[in-house]
Amino acid sequence: MRRKHMWWLLAILVVVLLGAALWGPIVSNVEHPKYALIARSGNIEIRDYAPMIAAETEVMGERRDAISKGFRLIADYIFGNNTAAQKVSMTAPVTQQGTEQIAMTAPVTQRGEGKRWHVRFIMPSKYTMETLPKPNNPSVQLKEIPEKRFAAIRFSGMGGRESLEHYTKELDDFLSAKDLRPLSPPIYAFYNPPWTLPFLRRNEVMVEVSKPAN
Repeated sequence: MRRKHMWWLLAILVVVLLGAALWGPIVSNVEHPKYALIARSGNIEIRDYAPMIAAETEVMGERRDAISKGFRLIADYIFGNNTAAQKVSMTAPVTQQGTEQIAMTAPVTQRGEGKRWHVRFIMPSKYTMETLPKPNNPSVQLKEIPEKRFAAIRFSGMGGRESLEHYTKELDDFLSAKDLRPLSPPIYAFYNPPWTLPFLRRNEVMVEVSKPAN
């Protein structure tokens, strides 16, 4: 009888762990910015991104603290602190009782200059600057981003300082080898909620690069 109970407990534990492993990727299945894949080399891609709109804020401090603060500021905007009191859902867009819900997108990006960090959410593609509600908090700004080409290196794990530095160097080495001119400092992109298991996470380091002359 005791062995039977142990097997039941083991089965429950396996189900719980499997659920935890799958939950992060499931809730991460949201709209991503549209891009055309130009080239791929291992875990590095060259992408042409379509124009997009971002909600952005600037925060000071260490990287991990800055992204948390920036995330909260922009989440406050997309969850209703805006001129139309529109709420944001993690699911596909729906309209209910006259209040429009728009889908959150991935990734959250972070770009730094010393201890000054720009944290950015890309807005769903169906919106324009005219149809998006304006933030009530002046520290959150809506910005139009034109079409750009990026080199991006993808990796899993927690996206800590050492891994970001490692993959930034790997991407820099690739750009040098391919004679691609960087046009921006590294941009860190995080696609998953914090409870996603490390081996299922998607992180990227991205750098805007020049296009070859016609």
